[in-house]
Amino acid sequence: MKPNYKNWIPRGMLFSMYVCAVILVALCILFGCLGFLKSYTWSIVLFALTLVLALGVTVYASWYTYMYLAFDYNGKKKIMKVLAEGVTSYVDIKPSQKGIDIGCGSGALAIALAKKNPLATVIGLDRWGKEYASFNKLLCERNAEIEGVANISFVQGDATKLPFEDESVDVLVSNYVYHNIPSKDRQAILLESLRIVKKGGEFAIHDIFSKSKYGDMNSFIKKLKDMGYESVELLDTTKGIFMTKSESRKLMLQDSRLLVGKK
Repeated sequence: MKPNYKNWIPRGMLFSMYVCAVILVALCILFGCLGFLKSYTWSIVLFALTLVLALGVTVYASWYTYMYLAFDYNGKKKIMKVLAEGVTSYVDIKPSQKGIDIGCGSGALAIALAKKNPLATVIGLDRWGKEYASFNKLLCERNAEIEGVANISFVQGDATKLPFEDESVDVLVSNYVYHNIPSKDRQAILLESLRIVKKGGEFAIHDIFSKSKYGDMNSFIKKLKDMGYESVELLDTTKGIFMTKSESRKLMLQDSRLLVGKK
């Protein structure tokens, strides 16, 4: 039995888009080829309108299908699996240490972290909102059971106000989470996450670190170093680390970076 890590693009959405495209094509035929309306002018106008809409929906459906197949954990590209294993490769979790995955979704990254050391303890945290209704705590727990991972638990929580004490975890990881949180100050969200990392602890946060979403990350890195962080780097993951430049452009992930360091 294989784990079901699902996909951030729901199948139902793809199905709906293709059904919509078929309906619009059918309307094109009615308005154009069959002369559905008595008014020739209105037939032409509606034919043109439905044709444009049909082409637009088809293009979007095709792009989202490409995205769906690319992120499929068991698909050909397996980007979700590559990211889960890739992010965890930048941290070292030791026996008796505690790790956390912020925004664990269906559990892939948290489980990958737990697999690195069965003697460590890992927590997967997510708010499991309506935006990704197919992701939930029970799904994560089932995936962990199927993967044979026992050193993990999952909790519901808010990344903007974590239910943990200062310096309470040794390792923190996250993947494509913070850019989805509506905020005028995502650097503050990063600081909230880093707040719970112990002195000497490690972190690897992968996200779309565009200036429009995060502001000046160079100044943020300097701020962390001024605060006494041992090391902080922002790595471009679109240069073959997790994906190629071409893949990042097709997936609209050109600003994917990995904030990695030690507190």
